[in-house]
Amino acid sequence: MEYNFRDIEQKWQQKWVDLKTYKVVEDKNKQKFYVLNMFPYPSGAGLHVGHPLGYIASDIYARYKRLNGFNVLNPMGYDAYGLPAEQYAIQTGQHPEVTTKKNIARYREQLDKIGFSFDWDREVRTCDPHYYHWTQWAFEQMFNSYYDNRLQKAQPISQLVKHFEEEGTLNLDVAKSEEFVFSARDWMSMDEHEQQEKLMNYRIAYLGETMVNWCPGLGTVLANDEVVNGVSERGGYPVVQKLMKQWCLRVSAYAQRLLDGLEKINWSDSIKETQKNWIGRSEGTEVEFKYVTPNGSEGQKEGKFTIFTTRADTMFGVTFMVLAPESELVKELTSDAQKAEVEDYLAYVKKRTELERMSDRKVTGVFSGSYGINPFTGEQLPIYVSEYVLAGYGTGAIMAVPAHDSRDYAFAKHFNLPIVPLIEGADVSEESFDAKEGIVINSPAEGKEAALEGFSLNGLTVKEAIAKTKKFVSERGIGRVKVNYRLRDAIFSRQRYWGEPFPVYYKKGMPYMVPTDCLPLELPEIDKYEPTESGEPPLGRAKMWAWSEKENKVVDKSLVDDETVFPLELNTMPGFAGSSAYYLRYMDPHNNDALVGREADEYWQNVDLYVGGTEHATGHLIYSRFWNKFLFDCGCSCKDEPYEKLVNQGMIQGRSNFVYRINSDDHSKAPVFVSLGLKDKYETTPIHVDVNIVHADVLDVEAFKAWRPEYKDAEFIFEDGSKSADRTSNESTAGNAVYKCGWAIEKMSKSMFNVVNPDDIVEQYGADTLRLYEMFLGPVEASKPWDTNGIDGCFRFLKKFWKLYQQELNDEEPSKESLKSVHKLIKKVTGDIEQFSYNTAISAFMICVNELSQQKCANKELLKKLVIVIAPFAPHMAEELWEQLGGETKSVCDATWPAWDESYLVENEVQLTVSFNGKARFQMTFPADATKEDIEKNALADDRSKHYIDGKTIVKTIVVPRKIINIVCK
Repeated sequence: MEYNFRDIEQKWQQKWVDLKTYKVVEDKNKQKFYVLNMFPYPSGAGLHVGHPLGYIASDIYARYKRLNGFNVLNPMGYDAYGLPAEQYAIQTGQHPEVTTKKNIARYREQLDKIGFSFDWDREVRTCDPHYYHWTQWAFEQMFNSYYDNRLQKAQPISQLVKHFEEEGTLNLDVAKSEEFVFSARDWMSMDEHEQQEKLMNYRIAYLGETMVNWCPGLGTVLANDEVVNGVSERGGYPVVQKLMKQWCLRVSAYAQRLLDGLEKINWSDSIKETQKNWIGRSEGTEVEFKYVTPNGSEGQKEGKFTIFTTRADTMFGVTFMVLAPESELVKELTSDAQKAEVEDYLAYVKKRTELERMSDRKVTGVFSGSYGINPFTGEQLPIYVSEYVLAGYGTGAIMAVPAHDSRDYAFAKHFNLPIVPLIEGADVSEESFDAKEGIVINSPAEGKEAALEGFSLNGLTVKEAIAKTKKFVSERGIGRVKVNYRLRDAIFSRQRYWGEPFPVYYKKGMPYMVPTDCLPLELPEIDKYEPTESGEPPLGRAKMWAWSEKENKVVDKSLVDDETVFPLELNTMPGFAGSSAYYLRYMDPHNNDALVGREADEYWQNVDLYVGGTEHATGHLIYSRFWNKFLFDCGCSCKDEPYEKLVNQGMIQGRSNFVYRINSDDHSKAPVFVSLGLKDKYETTPIHVDVNIVHADVLDVEAFKAWRPEYKDAEFIFEDGSKSADRTSNESTAGNAVYKCGWAIEKMSKSMFNVVNPDDIVEQYGADTLRLYEMFLGPVEASKPWDTNGIDGCFRFLKKFWKLYQQELNDEEPSKESLKSVHKLIKKVTGDIEQFSYNTAISAFMICVNELSQQKCANKELLKKLVIVIAPFAPHMAEELWEQLGGETKSVCDATWPAWDESYLVENEVQLTVSFNGKARFQMTFPADATKEDIEKNALADDRSKHYIDGKTIVKTIVVPRKIINIVCK
């Protein structure tokens, strides 16, 4: 019988549904194993061949664990909120929910074709009110909590109120935005509005002013990865830095716990290191500097400000100071003479994202007009404003030590500022010098020894100098020792429609929570999905969008009277809101009373294997860990860490194409695109273009104009310099009048429009071939280019595997060779699956099948073991063969993973190479326990040896059992 993969795969995909093969329930008699993929955003483009890579890898492991007797939870759902659906709604008027449901249906169809063992009864969608009910609930819990630094956990805000009533801020050690000092009497004298303002300073979910990437053209805040070269990725609209009142989550309060938790989980060192760097713990000193601002005839202004440094011992090497452009100190320290220059510079920085500022090493800055006074030397230090200093770290002001910091060094060189080395032997003529060790000099420099009553670090090691300086600064009241973190609070507001509504209404400008028993607060209907004409977010268009305290329900906003009816929040939550605790909901998805019931939570506990991309290291994986730790504090989650083991699948890479949009601030005109050969003559933004409308790197211009609505009137400058605007509609594109695209090898991604559709592969070769090939491409964690040409080999292997079972099978004793081949395979595949070395496991399958074919193996029981072992990789074929063989269970999924017998793996014979004078000539087989004498005797007696010995004298014979035979002759 031929290998008819289409019939086989359709048959078993339907049987799995009919028999509920993958439905799982809690079973206390079985050990649990929870497998989870980072769930997908369902875009209109559907899956490409890169998406299933991680899903296949986790599915193989899930099936393997089930065959080993585990109760396996392997769910799937959809991260269903996102900007693409909303942008499509703006362009077409189609509700994002309609688009999203259509996209989900497409995803589900594609996933089902690949044969995953997902329990679809547990599916979740972040846009489903039954799901985001619990996202809103968690937000309310955060709003009603604060973080106690002594207990290192979240506590109810009512306990903080009680503390204020009894002691005010005395003996208070909690996470906060600002330092407030007030007594219990002060607190009791405040009205409700004042008290709520004060509490906002401590809540875990709070309203705060923060710098954001604001895109006026789209009317929303954008994440860093949605901004390219100062403009929005979608539409090319300018993006500026703007201070806005936003909902924030106090992630920074959990910084130390997020660091400590990394020691408890089985993640790669590289991901752990990335998170450690993102959290950015540093022990240092806050030091107070005085400043003076000369203001001509008005005299000079004086004041103080604080900087944070991890190396107060380098104070003697400070030659200038730098403020972050967003720092409130900029306004305070800018002199009248420098005001215009500083304002121009701030306007420039507003167009730069923090990511661009951190990655771009170019030197920019402006003198503020003020001088700081070095508390160690009394010297005046010029104070600059520069984009390389960020407001979110420390105090937003730094002391610059150019001799021992690369960015300070570059700045000092650019502005011709002094560079004072502090380490003996440091050469700073070409670059800064690492000052982590060595002997300290110039601290103070010669002639300045009396600056601080004899205080000196000269002659000390760096370690000794750090300790001495910390002690000195604390004792003199110049500063205080402090631990700082780079990790910032998460901005939690988006000015969009398609997102979770905040369960918040406002009384006199202060937020109040919708009662928990009234959740979910559902997204209302609106007529358009754009910001209102007055600049409000899209929810400002909703008519039924006010909260009645009296009726505890949503009412028409025309009824707002600020007495019993109040306006609801107009922002929505960001994408990571729904993806931060979804793993808990999968445990108990139909529970109407809790995010997850205690019994389900205590059974499944947390995710044993989490599979996803490394790009989520500083986003989702930080937020999800924070969210879980908060829920752990609340008693909702029984585990402090959500994901025990993390495997990061690599990317399947594609060949991308680019068009080059000429930058313009005038969005009333059609965009202009310039061909590759001429792009360097203009300021351009590279835009990914669908590879399906590019042929040999030449763009199909008409197809491009039809591709996206915003490009329908696009104009082009062709490779020969001619312009589309100058051409007639029927003029051909002869010669060089073509648009050449740029290209690059990069990850295969919908956003890069370089995808290969897995449906095409499944149709031509079958799902089992696709599964096998994606794993055969290379290690799961590695990135690798997609090459359809290589898929034939996997298809031929499956046909050869199938053919093994199309002979008459028997119960006769299998040969020793066949037993050895199969048991060697079982051992190899078992170890490889545990290590996620699927590519080497597949190679072992190919070798084994070749051996069994040569051995003409027909033993039914032995071949049945082979079916079980291949089942995680090629489940459709395995099910069909299991049924043909009369397997003991309805599905091969419920078989028992075979154990290997080590006795079959003992080598009875060894093959040795016979060499003459060091040159390999032929091979011979010997018993594994053959002696040196027997090996030598048989080798010399072989007819082939006579040819090399004839007419010569044997000097000696070297025999190393199991390794070599070398006959030396003259």
